[in-house]
Amino acid sequence: MKDESIIPEAKEAAASFIDTYDQLRVETLLSGEYDANNAIVTLHPGAGGTESCDWTEILFRMYGKWAEKRGYNFEVLDYLDGDEAGIKSVTFQVSGDNAFGYLRSEKGIHRLVRISPFDSSGRRHTSFASCDVMPELDDSISIEINPEDLKVDTYRSGGAGGQHVNKTESAIRITHIPTGIIVQCQNERSQIQNRERAMKMLQAKLFLKQREEQLSKLSGIRGEIKDNAWGSQIRSYVFHPYSLVKDHRTNEETGNLQAVMDGGLDPFMNAYLIWQHKLESE
Repeated sequence: MKDESIIPEAKEAAASFIDTYDQLRVETLLSGEYDANNAIVTLHPGAGGTESCDWTEILFRMYGKWAEKRGYNFEVLDYLDGDEAGIKSVTFQVSGDNAFGYLRSEKGIHRLVRISPFDSSGRRHTSFASCDVMPELDDSISIEINPEDLKVDTYRSGGAGGQHVNKTESAIRITHIPTGIIVQCQNERSQIQNRERAMKMLQAKLFLKQREEQLSKLSGIRGEIKDNAWGSQIRSYVFHPYSLVKDHRTNEETGNLQAVMDGGLDPFMNAYLIWQHKLESE
C-alpha cells in the first residue's frame, strides 16, 4: 500500500539534495589564484547626487546581510557619510572561505530605478553606485613602495560607531602619487594601526595593477573598469514600476527584489561563476 504522506518529505529532500549538489558544483569553479582569500570592497556613489548616496547605503546593507547569511566576518575599514543622506564612500572587509571568489562577481556599476524618497513630486529616478573588489593579500606578497611617492593625510573619523570617532585625527588617507591610487582607513584605534592597514590595502592595489599590466588585460582579477553612469551597469535593480533584479552579463534575474536586498545574492554570484567559466573555456 502506498503511503502518500511521505511525498512532501521526499520532494523536500530531493530539492535539498539538488541545491547542495548545485552549490558544490559551483564551488569547483572557485579555482582562481585569489578566490579563497578575504575580500576588500569599496562602494562609491555615481551619477545621481543624494539619490546615489542613498543607493550606496542600500548596497552596503545588502552586502552586510549577504555576509551574515554566509557566516562571514564583516568589518568596516572606512566610512564617509553623504552630505544630505546615505554614504559618500565606504570600504569594508569580508573574511571567510572564498569570500573574494564570490564577491568578485560584484565588481562593476549597479543601477537603481525607483520613485525617489527625496523628490517631493514623486518622480522616478535612476541612480548608480560603483563596487570595487580586491583580495586581501598575505605577507608573502611584497611590493616595494618609495615613501617619497606617498602623500599621507590624517583626518577625523567620519563613520558611525566607535568611541574614538570624531575625537582624534587617527584616520589615514594615503595617495600614491605616480598612479593616483587612494586608500583610506579609520577603523583601527590608533593612527599607526590605520596607517599599517592602509599600506596593506595600497600594496594590494598596486600588486593587482602590476598583474593587470603584465597580463595586458583589465579583466580577470579585478574586472573591467567602467564609468559610474548610464550604460555601464552590470546589474539593474528596478523598484518601480515593477520589481526586478537583472544581471546584464548572465541574464540571471528575479522578481523577488526584497530577498536580494536582504542579502539573497547567491543565485547571481553562482550564475556569474558559471558564465565566466564558459567564457574562459571558449
